[in-house]
Formats: sequence, C-alpha cells, structure tokens
Amino acid sequence: MSLKIGTFLSKNRIAVSNLIKRCNSTEQTAQAGQTHFGFQSVPEEEKSEKVHKVFEDVASKYDIMNDAMSMGIHRIWKDIFMHTLSPTNNTKLLDVAGGTGDIAFRFLDYVKNSSSSNGCHVTVCDINKAMLDVGEIRCERMNYDKKLISWQVGDAEKLPFDDNSFNAYTIAFGIRNVTHIDKALDEAYRVLEPGGRFLCLEFSQLETNLAQWFYDLYSFQVIPVMGHLIAGQWQHYQYLVESIRKFPNQETFKAMIENAGFRQVTYENLTMGVVSIHSGFKL
Repeated sequence: MSLKIGTFLSKNRIAVSNLIKRCNSTEQTAQAGQTHFGFQSVPEEEKSEKVHKVFEDVASKYDIMNDAMSMGIHRIWKDIFMHTLSPTNNTKLLDVAGGTGDIAFRFLDYVKNSSSSNGCHVTVCDINKAMLDVGEIRCERMNYDKKLISWQVGDAEKLPFDDNSFNAYTIAFGIRNVTHIDKALDEAYRVLEPGGRFLCLEFSQLETNLAQWFYDLYSFQVIPVMGHLIAGQWQHYQYLVESIRKFPNQETFKAMIENAGFRQVTYENLTMGVVSIHSGFKL
C-alpha cells in the first residue's frame, strides 16, 4: 500500500505543485460565455454537466470523504449552522444541494429536541438524483418520519417551487458549484416568503496568510490523495479543492447576497475562516 501511495504521489507531485501556484496567482476573470470549473475555463452550458458527473461519481462515498477531509469538523460546522437557524415547529425549510440529508436530519433533530416536530417540514432539493437516493436510504435507515421530509430533483438556478413557498432556505457547501451564483441567490429570494431567512454554509478564505498557506498545502497535497484512496476519484476532489479557491471571499459574497435583495446580511467565520455562515432576510 505504501508503495502504491508513493507511486501515486510521485506521478502527481508536479501537477499538485502547479495547482498551488495557480491558486496563489492573480485570479483570472472568465470570458463572456465561459465560467470556472475549478481552475479550468469551460463553456457555461458544460459546467452543470461536469459538476453533475462529479457528485454522481462520489455520491456513495460523499459522507465518508467529508469526515476524512475535515477530520470530522464538518459535523460541528453543520451543528452550529443549524443552531444559527434555530428552527421551530412552524419552519418550512428548503435545503438546496442537500442530497445526502445532513442538514435536513439536523433540522428534524433540532425541532424535535426543542419542541414538537408537528408542523415543521423540510424539502431537500438537489440537482443530482444519485445524491438524493443516498439521502433517502439514510432517512429510512435512521427512521425519520417520511411525512416531515420530501426529496426533489431540482436546479438551484431554476427551483421547481412557487414564489413565497418557504420561510427558511439553507444551502451547505453547494452554492460554489452552481454556474451562476447570482441566479441561485435570486431564486432563493423568490421562493422565500417575506420575513424568511437565507442561510449559506460555505468554504471561504482564512483570516491570516500563514493559516491560508498551511490550508492550501493540506488541501492540494492531501485531499486529492484521500479522494483517490477512499473514493477512487483523484480528479473530482482536485476540482472540489479548486472550486473553493474560485469562490468569492466573505465580503464579496455578502455584497452578492445584498444585491439579490436580502437585508440584514451578515457572516460569521468558523475555524479561522475555513468556512463561513452567511445570513440574510427577505424583508
């Protein structure tokens, strides 16, 4: 096994080194009709297909990889995320890009532990059916009430829901994968009822250059190797690492949320800015 890992690292050392250099270089703006797929520039119409392929291929190992990549810390981030939302038995939640159910299950647990879960409901919407299938299997295995949760294939940029349908919208580690972030934010605003809350948990930029350097080193040297060994997908996890670097920083994303019409927009950094929770209200 050690020989296999060594061979793999040797083959990819130059590629990984180049990726870190590209990450640290000045970011290039995509040309008209083009968008970023990681560090690649691709036609806009191709990105969703490429992202779909990534998550279709990693769906069965997605949760295991989340634990491995974050050393389990993603569970704490998601717990804090749900505590920030503080849902009640009157909350009608839309969880976008929530395929495997991590946020939805935390929502149901939170409401059940703080009050009666009667009256609450969560709709999990994901563009990838393979991810939703994993979530539904987990839901049945964990004995959640199926009346309180529904699963819907849908695109964050063209949500299949009426205006003012929900009073809470969450998206965790998903919005950086959409082709047009502004359209996804517009759709979030549209489906929320007045007074509804938007919450986004997403990877971000660290608070110090030194911390960012170590984080980049870990991300580019370790995470793709984990992806190769655990999920058999080095390139897919290389994309995930790259997509984090292409996502807007905290202040830029805050401005984008405000431009979509949300008010009282704030963000909170977790783990020195590895991830951030962004919040806004439709007022």
